[in-house]
Amino acid sequence: MALDKETLIARQMRIESHLARGFPGLFGAKGRPAPVVAVYWPHRNEYDALPLADRLRASGTVTALPVVDKPDAPLGFREWHPGITLKPGHGGIPYPASGGPEVTPGVLLIPLVGFDAQGFRLGYGGGFFDRTLAALKPPPTAIGIGYEESKLESIHPEAHDIPMDYVVTEAGIYRRDSAGPTREGTLVFLGAPPEGELSALSSPVCYAGELDPGYFGEKGS
Repeated sequence: MALDKETLIARQMRIESHLARGFPGLFGAKGRPAPVVAVYWPHRNEYDALPLADRLRASGTVTALPVVDKPDAPLGFREWHPGITLKPGHGGIPYPASGGPEVTPGVLLIPLVGFDAQGFRLGYGGGFFDRTLAALKPPPTAIGIGYEESKLESIHPEAHDIPMDYVVTEAGIYRRDSAGPTREGTLVFLGAPPEGELSALSSPVCYAGELDPGYFGEKGS
């Protein structure tokens, strides 16, 4: 998807605002364990989550990047912040070099090439995130991030495909309503979080109260 620089920046700024206002539980807070949030290194015109990661770390959140240990295995995750050495990995995408602490994220920010009305995603075909979401226990909260025009009626999911819990685009936030990772789930558009002070009680589209605090994880040993 070709986007001019100004359009891309404007969309990414809106997405970052939706994430910060719609999911205040991504940020650290006194009285609970530090959240562990996995971001990703941006590829092509994907949403760049690294500026948001800076804000999260400033609040006390632990940020991590995925690591491809084996081509057909779930992803691993290592803590990452500026100063931790990166090396080019699968597809040339940087990852934290060995020696960085391994962590178990409670929330995964996941890039979307496309997504459908049931919350299933299109990626680049490697299946890494599907294997990872199936393997992590307890299941993390999966927040897919993409652009509005990449929404499809159906991606025709296969048995191994795992849907997103939420999808965030420049237009706002979608929540997948279902009783689990079934084919019957549906994305419901909840709109854009309102401007103003961050609060789980300020708007029905702020979801921190819906998530078990354990979903946000603890720093691994």
